[in-house]
Amino acid sequence: MRSIYLLFATFSLVVAQDGYASTNGGTKGGSGGTTTTVSAAAAFQTAIKSDTAKTVFLKGPITLTSQAAIGNNTSIIGVGTSGIINGGGLKISGKSNIIVRNLVINKVVGNDAISIQRSRNIWIDHNEFYSDTTHGFDFYDGQVDITHACDWITVSYNYFHDHYKCSLIGHDAGNSGEDTGKFHITYHHNRWNNIHTRTPAMRFSHVHSYNNLFENVVSQGIHSRSKAQVLIEGNVFSNTSEPVSTYGFVIPDDSPANPSGDFEPDGFANFGAANDFGTGKNNITATGSFTSVPYTYTLTPLGNVRSVVTAGAGVGKI
Repeated sequence: MRSIYLLFATFSLVVAQDGYASTNGGTKGGSGGTTTTVSAAAAFQTAIKSDTAKTVFLKGPITLTSQAAIGNNTSIIGVGTSGIINGGGLKISGKSNIIVRNLVINKVVGNDAISIQRSRNIWIDHNEFYSDTTHGFDFYDGQVDITHACDWITVSYNYFHDHYKCSLIGHDAGNSGEDTGKFHITYHHNRWNNIHTRTPAMRFSHVHSYNNLFENVVSQGIHSRSKAQVLIEGNVFSNTSEPVSTYGFVIPDDSPANPSGDFEPDGFANFGAANDFGTGKNNITATGSFTSVPYTYTLTPLGNVRSVVTAGAGVGKI
């Protein structure tokens, strides 16, 4: 019992140490609040919804039929490899100071695994997201979608796989009035495998993508459009046809409203530390002004990215 208690106590004190979630006062989740462990869907939904500081440990698996709403000042942490959520996802809307770690969220039909809207200081870390690619590109929605002027977010050490449209920042090209100046987001040490698009796709944002591993990205990898800015460094791409694009055209594989694709304004990209693009060909139409970030980070050497990310991304590794 003592070893379990120490494990839980350590998890409950975890805070975001890197990326944009560490800025703007930081992201501490439920640190200092109550701690509870749940193993049933109804108990889980009740435990995470209040705005008081809390850490909720999920010992699953559980099945959800819709998205479960998360309150402010919350840490949700899966126990070992048992924190599995089948069929439904999580929603963060108009909230702040939230940590989601060590969960498996899979096969959320018609919705996102995690939806983040009008929220700030969010850390999505060491999770696994998957569905399948046998139902077509609009059967499932996103895995982590960040929309409506969110800010100060880190997405780190997650394993995204077997999915069409993975991660979208900014829901609409016509939403510049709300979104411009927001969406400061870091993606680092994530593993993406057998994804078709959106790793991520972004609008009106400042995204720092470093030390991610992209494998078997079928159609398009990082897509900067609608005046988004992205700083890309130390990433490894394998069997990815178009690792990076700043061309505003939304390809048919990423365009549910128009199977022929849509046109948006171009985005911008800058390359910092060297990347390995494999045999893929980038489509860079514009470089930008986003060349540095306001936080400290340490790059994994490019030659070690594959082994570090493969060993570290996903559940059961914290």
